[in-house]
Amino acid sequence: MSPSSSGSEPAAIVTGGTRGIGRAVAERLAGAGYRVLTCGRREPDALPDGVAFLRADVREPQEAAALVAAAVDAYGRLDLVVNNAGGGPPTPAATASPGLVTAIVRLNLLAPFFVAQAANAVMQGQDGGGLIVNIGSVSALRPAPGTAAYAAAKGGLEVLTRALALEWAPKVRVNTVTAGAVRTEDNAAHYGDESALAAVAATVPLGRMATPQDIADAVLLLASPLAGYVTGASLVVDGGGQVPRYSDTARPQTP
Repeated sequence: MSPSSSGSEPAAIVTGGTRGIGRAVAERLAGAGYRVLTCGRREPDALPDGVAFLRADVREPQEAAALVAAAVDAYGRLDLVVNNAGGGPPTPAATASPGLVTAIVRLNLLAPFFVAQAANAVMQGQDGGGLIVNIGSVSALRPAPGTAAYAAAKGGLEVLTRALALEWAPKVRVNTVTAGAVRTEDNAAHYGDESALAAVAATVPLGRMATPQDIADAVLLLASPLAGYVTGASLVVDGGGQVPRYSDTARPQTP
């Protein structure tokens, strides 16, 4: 990592910012004037302009703390943290191994907690405080079969957001962007082929799945002065939810 420490631009960390939603968030923040540090377990071939990389596994508390320390050392302050790293393979609850369940909860709930703790320790002592945005999932609100551990972890993340917002106010705001179905490079493994993706899009009232940029824009909104009084909130970005299965039969028919 060799980011510049010069300048007065705000500084941000985006965990898991080398691909998918995280990369879109990092790129959007850099384009908005943030100095951005991202992390992952493997270094990417390339990153957007204005984004630096540090190899780190934020499931480990000491590596989460080292990531925050590296950002402060490079940029002099830390204004925004986006806890994006997450995910988990679809697995039937009845046969999910203890190791897999533990790994999913560590990545989706404990890792954001560890990063947030380290970030709060910095933000509480600096002028202007700071903001932590957790990337959540509608699985926390309406879990699907095969997502028990992931949905439970994301549900915990929603509660964690509200709890930290209570404890760390007024210097630090904590919010969640709760993402619906998002088209990323990993979609095929989760949803299936293009026809399956089209079927998913057809269930969304706005008529399409979200893009990573839609989630990035929501993060930037929460980071703007327009959201200065928003904390402990969940901004649901899901295109209006899902059309209920019974809607076609319940909809009044045109004569």
